Amino acid sequence: MEKNLRQQKTNIIKIALFGPESTGKTTLAKQLAEYYETEWVPEFARDYLQKKWEENQHVCNADDMMPIAYGQVALENEKLSSAKKYLFCDTNLMVTKVFSEVYYGFCDPLLNEAALEHDYDLFFLTNIDVPWEKDDIRDKAEGRETVFSVFKQTLIDTKKPFITLSGNKESRLAKATAIIDALSVLKEKGLSSKDFVEIYNHGISSDDILKQLKFFKKGIAKSNLISPATVNNGILSLTESDFERKAAFFDSQKEELKIKKFVPASGAATRMYKFLTAFLNDFDIKKETINAYINRNNDKELAIFIIGMEKFPFFDEVDKKLREIYPDFESLERDFKNYYFIKLLLSPEYFNSANKPKAVLPFHQYVDHIANPIEEHLNECVHYATSKNVSNLHFTVSEIHQNLFEKAVDEVREKIEKPSGIQINIGYSYQNKSTDSINVDAKNKIVRSSNGNLIFRPGGHGALIENLNNLNADIIFIKNIDNVIQNHIDKITLYKKALGGVLIEVQQKVFKYLKVIEDQQINEDSLSDLTEFLSKKLNIELGKDFHKFTFENKINKIKEVLDRPIRVCGMVRNEGEPGGGPFWIMNRKGEISLQIVEASQVDLSNKKQREILEEATHFNPVDLVCGIKNYKGQKFDLKEFVDHKSGFIVEKSVEGKPVRSYELPGLWNGSMANWLTVFVAVPLITFNPVKTVNDLLKPAHQPQ
Repeated sequence: MEKNLRQQKTNIIKIALFGPESTGKTTLAKQLAEYYETEWVPEFARDYLQKKWEENQHVCNADDMMPIAYGQVALENEKLSSAKKYLFCDTNLMVTKVFSEVYYGFCDPLLNEAALEHDYDLFFLTNIDVPWEKDDIRDKAEGRETVFSVFKQTLIDTKKPFITLSGNKESRLAKATAIIDALSVLKEKGLSSKDFVEIYNHGISSDDILKQLKFFKKGIAKSNLISPATVNNGILSLTESDFERKAAFFDSQKEELKIKKFVPASGAATRMYKFLTAFLNDFDIKKETINAYINRNNDKELAIFIIGMEKFPFFDEVDKKLREIYPDFESLERDFKNYYFIKLLLSPEYFNSANKPKAVLPFHQYVDHIANPIEEHLNECVHYATSKNVSNLHFTVSEIHQNLFEKAVDEVREKIEKPSGIQINIGYSYQNKSTDSINVDAKNKIVRSSNGNLIFRPGGHGALIENLNNLNADIIFIKNIDNVIQNHIDKITLYKKALGGVLIEVQQKVFKYLKVIEDQQINEDSLSDLTEFLSKKLNIELGKDFHKFTFENKINKIKEVLDRPIRVCGMVRNEGEPGGGPFWIMNRKGEISLQIVEASQVDLSNKKQREILEEATHFNPVDLVCGIKNYKGQKFDLKEFVDHKSGFIVEKSVEGKPVRSYELPGLWNGSMANWLTVFVAVPLITFNPVKTVNDLLKPAHQPQ
């Protein structure tokens, strides 16, 4: 036998089966070779040791390790010459290395070096969840857990790309082939095996990665704006008495419904304090005054913060702590007082405000306490999202922040439940990591961190369509975590209930028509009523060719259009706030519909499109009420109604370098693009978000 441990170079994708004895490596190697119509490399040690046992009943010893290694390499190189695209290795030198170290306490340096150098596109670590099968040359079943942990740690320590396979032989084969197919596709796109394993462990499908790479390369088509939606042209206008009637109707119906409030609340308040963080990073109190810094940077936000400092709900607490830390605080110059105040507010050792979720920050100063958004949302919830004395509230949170949420809820739940007589049920969910995006640079090359790992970025609030899809309720109110006010809970309640009333009215009409269609009780007259309802109440035109359809095809078309989730969206007058608004748009099929469109979805280089955007009269305050069940009471699969081609390419930075990242279609934009949609004009009082800390100085967030 030639004493050669060199592995032949190849473009063949090589998969190594790796694990302790009797864990299904041989079975899987044979299955995979048959499935892909290629070669597999048997375990040289098996025949070698079997022959040794049959000749003189001798078992394996340390002197056998190198002959086994030479034989295994020769077998692999031999099979490689006839393999087609893939080669499956029942074992490899890394297995021999581990056995040598486990059973004999050492490994020959030549074997160790070769095992580390040998390259495989992927290791399948075979789990010990299959029965032990005894034979002449196997050791024993006891201690499998320990041996398995050694195998796994070896892969980790040597930084080999591996995925653990568990289950019976059928499920292992199905899982392995899916993994191999995905690996093959991504390697063709230039990703490494290490990249693939990172993506796999992150839970992102290879199809999603391919879509992201395609979007990075070709871009994403912009929305085709036809005109802004305006009052009586896509936006329903209601009088105050109309609002009261709709709210009363909601109250008359709600006891028969399960109602829930959904609050996107993930992430930290970093942007809220962005201008203060920039100030601390750029300002040197020994070299200039704060006023000089403000003038140098034209930093109006900082000036407003300092002028209004004593009106912030957190002022007294921060001021008190400052006086504890600096006994001579009162004698300090004003610039030092202001500088230390800002520094303490953001300091990780003290208030750490920019790294906490908005939900737990002090927003409103009341006579006897300070309220955070969690308390305000619980209070709102019992006022309008209640049925049968039960109020259901669901927060999407970052996993690292859930304890903060739970603590904040525990502190206020009783004082809201007790006087209201309402039981509040709280649920939490996380944004699914499988919706994250990779990042590329300006040349579409994948960006990695300084340690060579892929960098994943959350896919935006559009990912929360999955969280919404997992909820079970008849009516769901959606409102952002920072859109709460200190005053006028009665007004907020009225308008939210009214939106709910509009939804129920529309939903009942839709359900009635769908039931008539199902019962085949529709005729030409009722068809005319139905098309008028679609046009006047739902702003849906069936197309210029609809009249050419047969009666049966007309009914099928209407059923397909009607049988969808429904959203009623509050819209406020546009007063210059950044964000999306209501527009009439035309999709790629030439169909015109009402949509909420962000500025980033519009081709601003197109003069006509830019003019339409600027003509918008209303703004989307994320004030939604949703019906997510069909006329049979079954939940829709909300993911079926997403416009997957309406995502975003966003500019970000990683380690100081610009990168591009993909964001999913927004939750109330593309993720709800194919819902039935009603826009309702609501008063500006319903929209009071806290995008920067200075927004807390606005009247809606100040005591009256």
